[in-house]
Amino acid sequence: MNVENTKAQMRKGVLEYCILSTLSQGELYPSDILAKLKEAKLIVVEGTLYPLLNRLKDAGLLTYRWEESRSGPPRKYYTLTPLGEKFLAELDQTWDELSLAVKKTTRRTR
Repeated sequence: MNVENTKAQMRKGVLEYCILSTLSQGELYPSDILAKLKEAKLIVVEGTLYPLLNRLKDAGLLTYRWEESRSGPPRKYYTLTPLGEKFLAELDQTWDELSLAVKKTTRRTR
């Protein structure tokens, strides 16, 4: 069994939650989202981010607006919808419960 594969799967499992949480801080351009995830040591590439953003948008959790750019094509800026904010609040609660359960089951006696 490959530990790197397991670690990658764990990261993928929380990626949507991290993206929604990042966007809860305000409207962002995808490269800004990538930078914030990178700061948190969650390395994500554009080829992973864009399909996720589209899926979250199609689910009604995100919306976007176009803004003209001085250097290049227009940019999409993403933000949470009211449904996305509600969904994120539910994920926050679930994360707290899951985190506590994992801590309880992985404690080692010293």
